[in-house]
Amino acid sequence: MAQLQAKGYADKYRDLCEPIFMIGVEFSRETRNLIGFETALA
Repeated sequence: MAQLQAKGYADKYRDLCEPIFMIGVEFSRETRNLIGFETALA
């Protein structure tokens, strides 16, 4: 989530005046499966 915020991915959508949902997803390189996720309002 810190990477999404640091890179400002949601910034270009702020002028729309609607809620922005950020979803961070983490995958395992070994098992190639989802190992974690986090959500936040921007």
